[in-house]
Amino acid sequence: MAKTKPGVSAPKLKAGKKDLHSYTIRGTNKVVRVGDCVLMRPSDIGKPPYVARVEKIESDNRNNFKVRVRWYYRPEESLGGRRQFHGAKELFLSDHYDVQSAQTVEGKCIVHSFKNYTKLENVGAEDYYCRFEYKAATGAFTPDRVAVYCKCEMPYNPDDLMVQCEGCKDWYHPACVGMTIEEAEMLEHFVCFECSEDDFKQFQNGFHASPVSDAKVESKRQKR
Repeated sequence: MAKTKPGVSAPKLKAGKKDLHSYTIRGTNKVVRVGDCVLMRPSDIGKPPYVARVEKIESDNRNNFKVRVRWYYRPEESLGGRRQFHGAKELFLSDHYDVQSAQTVEGKCIVHSFKNYTKLENVGAEDYYCRFEYKAATGAFTPDRVAVYCKCEMPYNPDDLMVQCEGCKDWYHPACVGMTIEEAEMLEHFVCFECSEDDFKQFQNGFHASPVSDAKVESKRQKR
């Protein structure tokens, strides 16, 4: 299966065909409905499956099934390519629509919101997330800005371990504060350099530093 090129109008579903609410993936008992996210057979063997959202399903009198889809792009498929903060399961919802044979649908998946994905206790093979919409022709993203963390001021990558400062509540990559991942995982408490300096200045001026919380340092990473 090959995607149409971005910017090229997707073929229109022909008149006289019947709109369907669902389609059962060949050889399985999995039912695909309009609005579901699906895995679709790639054009090149060895590549990961394409991911798309089903917008419409139709059949003709010969039982040929077609699906109109809206493609998700992986970071490496975008004009800017994959960047450090892009997670392994990250996708961009594009404005690229297409019509494909339903026989190219290989399975179903779930594309979570970024917030819901970060709350998952365990991430399965069929779990993905999306925090950006993407214009395939121009490479523009919506939103064009997201929150950044740590001294490196990078957006959050849920694949990476981060530790939270008990003072300022900001999140830090262990490497950015001079720690290994193993050292960070063993921490009971963490206070960043800036907050440590503030506490020292308060002590010099005759003020007591804020008491350290009894809570353990939280790690900002998903279980897999």
